[in-house]
Amino acid sequence: MMKKILALFMILLMTFSLIACGDSSKDEDTEDTSVDTQESDAEENKDESKNDVYFKDNEVKIEDLKIKIKETKVIPVGEAGNEYGEKPVFAIWYETTNLTDKEIDPLTAWIAVFTAIQDNDENAINELEVGSLPDENHLDSQSEAIKKDGTVENSIAYELDDLETPVTLVANQGIAGEEIGREEYEIK
Repeated sequence: MMKKILALFMILLMTFSLIACGDSSKDEDTEDTSVDTQESDAEENKDESKNDVYFKDNEVKIEDLKIKIKETKVIPVGEAGNEYGEKPVFAIWYETTNLTDKEIDPLTAWIAVFTAIQDNDENAINELEVGSLPDENHLDSQSEAIKKDGTVENSIAYELDDLETPVTLVANQGIAGEEIGREEYEIK
């Protein structure tokens, strides 16, 4: 239980420190309008970077980072990785790559980009709660600052409400950013 509380506290703390993770493309207006070619180049680069934002084939890329999902599995209550849980969890192993000089860690990056939904309620969106860390090998690495162009492995788990309805991961361009895609994962 303490692991879960600590993990949730770390998530909240790191999430607030990386709120701008996904959308740092907003520039302040400048007074210099003498060079029209710079402005058109900037617009062209902005359009290209929008095309370079995606979530497909288990990989998401936004301006600041890339996350590659390596493995998913369901862990029943009481088994390794869910020893203290009260519900089975959908566990995800992934790698985060920092594409900038910004301070980015794997857990905050994941929380800023992804939402997990299990669509088993006809009246409401059933967003899943984060569970305990499913792989103790990531106790230290989940909050490590990733160097520019560096990649760090981590894992996360979501508490399942049933063992039949698939989990949909929705990717956004950072917290409160535009949705860039979604993928459905069967419960196995």
